[in-house]
Amino acid sequence: MEERLAGNRERILAAARRLVAEGGLREAQIAAVASAAGVSAGLIYRYFKSKGELFVEVLDFAVKHEIEILTAIVKGPGSARDRLHAAVESFTRRALEGPNLAYAFIAEPAEAEVDRARIRARKKFGDLFKAILKEGIAAGEFAQQDIDITAACIVGAYTEALVGPIGPSRTGAKDREKLITSISEFCVRAVSESASPQRKRAS
Repeated sequence: MEERLAGNRERILAAARRLVAEGGLREAQIAAVASAAGVSAGLIYRYFKSKGELFVEVLDFAVKHEIEILTAIVKGPGSARDRLHAAVESFTRRALEGPNLAYAFIAEPAEAEVDRARIRARKKFGDLFKAILKEGIAAGEFAQQDIDITAACIVGAYTEALVGPIGPSRTGAKDREKLITSISEFCVRAVSESASPQRKRAS
């Protein structure tokens, strides 16, 4: 019985992940998920209290996968600058390759619990960038700065830059490689530059 119940739950999650990847949260309505999983809509509510709770698990699964990939880059070889560039480039490239899932993760209108899950995810990504920032500052690759604020700004910059290209209208996504390079280089440049002489005098 336990195996059957676990199997039902995993089929529901797998169906939901597939539908979100194919058409975003808007295509993963309970009836559609039930049909794709081969179960009744009522059965889904035995495992998930609401559609929002189901979506949170779908997004948490995607976040865990992204964290694993980015952690390998952050802890890998190369300078802090190179690893920061590679991490942002890696996320950006996968987002453009899977725009529906990325949009669901970043900005698609959703229930309040999904928004809370997005905030938790951004914090996890920010924590990864803090590690690179600490190393880069210690090595003299990056300017002295508040790593908590800077890490949040990095995550905010590349996620915001992706909203148009991965959104329903797909605006600004024609030259994918140029977009990836521009976002990655901006994030590295933003943490590398010291304050201008004028700003230093003002402070």
